[in-house]
Amino acid sequence: MPTITTNDLKNGMTLELDRDLVQVVDFQHVKPGKGHAFVRTTLRNVRTGSVVDKTFRAGEKVERAIIDKRSMQFVYRDGADYVLMDDQTYDQIQVTPTTLGDATNYMVEQGTTMILMYGDEVIGVELPASVELLITETEPGLQGDRVSGARKPATLETGLVLQVPLFIENAERIKVDTRSGEYLSRA
Repeated sequence: MPTITTNDLKNGMTLELDRDLVQVVDFQHVKPGKGHAFVRTTLRNVRTGSVVDKTFRAGEKVERAIIDKRSMQFVYRDGADYVLMDDQTYDQIQVTPTTLGDATNYMVEQGTTMILMYGDEVIGVELPASVELLITETEPGLQGDRVSGARKPATLETGLVLQVPLFIENAERIKVDTRSGEYLSRA
């Protein structure tokens, strides 16, 4: 593990503290008029999602975790688990839906995603800003029903239900924002 000082912290950096993997959400260097400088941080536990505030002395050494990003293809579902295949080595791994989190709403079979790994453990998914998904079920739009801004529910191929404009029909492909889970446009 490479050791860095708290002066080198950046948002999004992953650290190993007390045998836990934590990601720096926010940090602030504080130099009071009296006393020693310190670094106030907000850390999110990668495995549990819990957020904690922690204060370090300026220049204190911490262990930086090496996170490997691998391009993997979602092959199929095995019961509740997702089977992913490494694009380079063709090794297959099974990942639970709780590990993938909300990314399961945007992953389609035969689609490629970036998987974040710490050693052999999957710790997360890096999603693109938007994805194209197929609508499997929605109510038909009625002729003349063109109220500005009106919405109706639509079920996507991943099972996600979201609000779409009235003119969207079954079997259409739409763009969905992966950060907010909202409809963006037709694909």
